[in-house]
Amino acid sequence: MNKMTPTLGAISLALMASLAVTGCQNKTEEAAEVRADSLENQADAVREQGEVRADALEDRADTLDNRVDGVDSPAEQAVENKAEAVREGAENAADSIENKADAVRDAAK
Repeated sequence: MNKMTPTLGAISLALMASLAVTGCQNKTEEAAEVRADSLENQADAVREQGEVRADALEDRADTLDNRVDGVDSPAEQAVENKAEAVREGAENAADSIENKADAVRDAAK
């Protein structure tokens, strides 16, 4: 037998080691995927809560101006601005959480 030819035992050992590493990688990737999915669900919840809060503020703003002239009163505009800030804050927080989910996935690769 040529010294350059690997033995059947060496090939088997290399194959088993490869499968063991692949199995660990798959479990690590699966755990990362579960964690990332959880973070994305959290981001969706943050976004939804922000929408609900902003919508409630907008409803409140509508009650502050009962004139049908198409012009917001200063009080109504202030609450509308607050609603927009709530919506933007929730969106930014959700984006940050989604970035964490992406980082979890990337780290597991």
